[in-house]
Amino acid sequence: MDRSVDQILDCVRENVDVHVQNGVLVAKSADARSLSLPAIYPEWLGDAAFAQAHGARFNYVVGEMARGIATPRMVIEAVRAGCVGFYGSAGLKPDTIQAGIQEIKAGIAQGQTSWGANLIHSPQQPGYEAEVVDLFLSMGVRRVSASAYMRLSPEVVRYTALGLSRDGQGGIRRANHVFAKVSRAEVARQFMQPAPEKILRALVSENRISPEQAELAAQVPVALDITAEADSGGHTDNRAAAPLFSSLSIARDQVAAETGIDANMIRIGLGGGIATPHGVAAAFQMGAAYVLTGSINQAAIESGLSEPARQLLAKAGPADVGMAPAADMFEQGVEVQVLKRGTLFAMRGRKLHALYKAGLSFETMTQKDRAWLEDVLGEPFDDVWQKTRAFMLQSNPKEAARAEADGNKRLALAARRYLFMGAQWAREGVADKASDYQIWCGPAQGAFNEWVAGTFLEPIENRTVRQIALNLMEGAARLTRAGQMRAAGIAVPPTAFSCTPKRFL
Repeated sequence: MDRSVDQILDCVRENVDVHVQNGVLVAKSADARSLSLPAIYPEWLGDAAFAQAHGARFNYVVGEMARGIATPRMVIEAVRAGCVGFYGSAGLKPDTIQAGIQEIKAGIAQGQTSWGANLIHSPQQPGYEAEVVDLFLSMGVRRVSASAYMRLSPEVVRYTALGLSRDGQGGIRRANHVFAKVSRAEVARQFMQPAPEKILRALVSENRISPEQAELAAQVPVALDITAEADSGGHTDNRAAAPLFSSLSIARDQVAAETGIDANMIRIGLGGGIATPHGVAAAFQMGAAYVLTGSINQAAIESGLSEPARQLLAKAGPADVGMAPAADMFEQGVEVQVLKRGTLFAMRGRKLHALYKAGLSFETMTQKDRAWLEDVLGEPFDDVWQKTRAFMLQSNPKEAARAEADGNKRLALAARRYLFMGAQWAREGVADKASDYQIWCGPAQGAFNEWVAGTFLEPIENRTVRQIALNLMEGAARLTRAGQMRAAGIAVPPTAFSCTPKRFL
């Protein structure tokens, strides 16, 4: 990568006395003082301890997009680009996850550590989380991104505890790393603290961890890497980045004061809204240890989304998003942020939830609503219910039994199936279901599209996770340099805070 400091000076007006001398920027400030500013490299943005801990070149994470949207190929390319990559294993069957992990291992150098997989809280599927953790442990997956947790589960604690041991100096060594993706301080605190004694005691009594591992887990945070998830695609609380990051930073300091843990052990990264060099630079300026990108990678060629869905994403503007019910927590009213432009998914999902909240069943709703529902489902309701029932008998028999006696519950489960299939149709590119595509997307996708318009990154065939990552990090370094110059008293024009994507070889 060309890191010449001259690259960021082409926007500076000629009346500013700036030149490079022995690799150092020498400039005249507004009061004619001579200033020397050392170079800034993209590798220096963020917390160096993060890159060292995870074997990465950049403090940049290519985040997991569930159900295989973040493919094994995407993880491999992220690792090769010097980033940390997470496989979107959430929601996939264990045998599919296993095949994906094998593909990742085959595609990267032996001993490469900057990769992991997604572990999602799955209360609707009893036993699934434990099965996935067992798989990760057996296959040597040393990094997991834990998402959708409102409280710690025994499985997350078990994963951390089984990786703890004493080093030669008596310190605690950590082999298994949890990245906790959170949007609330009360959830973050649980991951920043040592595991609760009650959970550790239960795990020991069940012979799932040893007493020694429980003792070590009681002394260290469950997770050292906390990802502040701001306004993002998919599950989101629509949090603004700056207040959220501040909130988690305060929580970290409070936890350290309460527990005696060194606050500097806990690294806070930022995801959600990270789509342009400005967003990346702002995150690092706030103190983020690392940045995480999500939605913008969905349109990359390594994505598990179909080409028709990726084309829709590439046309989105910042306002072309909406909220829709989440398939996994439909009854609780939890929502996901999705692409609105070019689809009817959000509108249809909201009406489904309104019918459910009204306490209706297929049998009690009006004839007009029945016709609308079957049109949306694409087949008679009874046929949908039989397919849904067969699935639920395998994954959650209690829910299936309850629905047999409760028409409103049957409607909820049928709606959940539609919402789930919306994401499946988007991945497969089912042509006659384009209006029902569920494509997770936040405003950042539109900002990215605006930034790359008219450049080589506008066509989706040129969008790779490597080109996206390198352009964001290089651009953020330029903006950081411009800010450094301005803070040093140099008259830097506003246009110095602009940069255009370029192709990296």
